[in-house]
Amino acid sequence: MNTLEHIRELLQQAVVLPKQKGSVFFKTGAGQYAEHDQFMGVKVPILRQIAKQFSKLPIPDIEGLLSSVYNEERLLALFILADQYKKAKADLRDELFQFYMNNLRYVSNWNLVDSSAHLILGVHVFDKRVSTDILIQLAGSDVMWERRIAMVATWWFIRKDSLELTPKIANLLLKDSHDLIHKAVGWMLREMGKKDEECLVQFLDQHATHMPRTMLRYSIEKLSEDRRKAYMTAK
Repeated sequence: MNTLEHIRELLQQAVVLPKQKGSVFFKTGAGQYAEHDQFMGVKVPILRQIAKQFSKLPIPDIEGLLSSVYNEERLLALFILADQYKKAKADLRDELFQFYMNNLRYVSNWNLVDSSAHLILGVHVFDKRVSTDILIQLAGSDVMWERRIAMVATWWFIRKDSLELTPKIANLLLKDSHDLIHKAVGWMLREMGKKDEECLVQFLDQHATHMPRTMLRYSIEKLSEDRRKAYMTAK
C-alpha cells in the first residue's frame, strides 16, 4: 500500500458524519454553488490530525489529494500545503506558491478558500514575492472562488496590521452579485475594523449606502449598537 492509499484508508476509517450533512451545509444541490462537490463525512479535527501525521507528504501525493472529487481530501491537501509553505525556505516557498496557483481550480468551496488563501497567497504577496496585482486580477475573475480567494488573501495583511489592501480589494467587489463574496468582503472588513475601527468607519462612510445588505451586516458586527443602527438605517 502506497502513502496515498494509506491516507485514503485512514479517511474511510474516520467517516462519522452523514454525507448528506456536508451536502446540505455546503450547498451541493442542483444549481447551487458547490453542485459538483462530494463529501465523505470526516470531521475537520480528524483532517488536521492526519495532516500533522503526513506533514512531509511530497507534492505528487498532495496533488493526488487536491484533485480528488471529495472535499475532505482537497481540504487535507491544503492543510498540508499551507503547513509546508509556513515552514519552507524562500526557494521552496516559491515552488509551493506556484503549485497552489496552478491548482486554484481545485480550491472550489468556501472552506477550501478560507483555509489556504491568506496562508499561502496572502503571505506571498505580503512578503513582496509577487505583486498585489495578482489579487486585483483574481478579484476580476469570472470564477467566484478566485474572487473570494483575492478577498480572503488580505486577511494575512490584516493580521500584520497592514490595512491598505483590504479596502482596495473590497472596493473592487462591492458590486459582486454572489452572496459568498458579500460574506467574504464583510468578514474581512470586520477583521480590519477589529484592528482599526476608524479605518472601517472611513470605508463605511463612503460605501455603506450602496453595499449589499449581507456585506454591510457582516462588516458592522463588532461596532457599537448605535453605529450599527446608523449604518443599517442609512442603507
